[in-house]
Amino acid sequence: MESNQMVSREIRTAPLVSPFSVLRYWGPVCVYAGLIFFGSSVSNPPESVSSLMEKISDKILHLCEYGVFGALAYRACRHGAGAWVARHAVVVAVAGCALYGLSDEIHQLFVPLRQGDPLDLVADSVGAALGAWTWRLMERRAVQSSL
Repeated sequence: MESNQMVSREIRTAPLVSPFSVLRYWGPVCVYAGLIFFGSSVSNPPESVSSLMEKISDKILHLCEYGVFGALAYRACRHGAGAWVARHAVVVAVAGCALYGLSDEIHQLFVPLRQGDPLDLVADSVGAALGAWTWRLMERRAVQSSL
């Protein structure tokens, strides 16, 4: 319980976020979001991607893709935002990733030979939650082991 109080105290007294911190933590989130957008804009994926999708369910690919996105978003919310966002980093990260997943599925409705799929959005959201929670647990273990 003591480590939880310490983490909570650190969040409450966190200094304002510097421009460098914003770039350091939100830069990877923006780059990764751009990669997702680019991948969703391709009408006809390359042969290597198509063969991979035949071997592995596309829902698993969505889960993994958004797992990374959720971890990056959690990291940014926890360390590159204000105190309130840092305290609610998992919820904010998962909600943001889910909304981005929704916009991605809507975007695919306008891409030739692509279609939006509500089950992809479910896989995206679950992946984001798993990624955010995994990163959170890894951070907590790192803090506890350093005490």
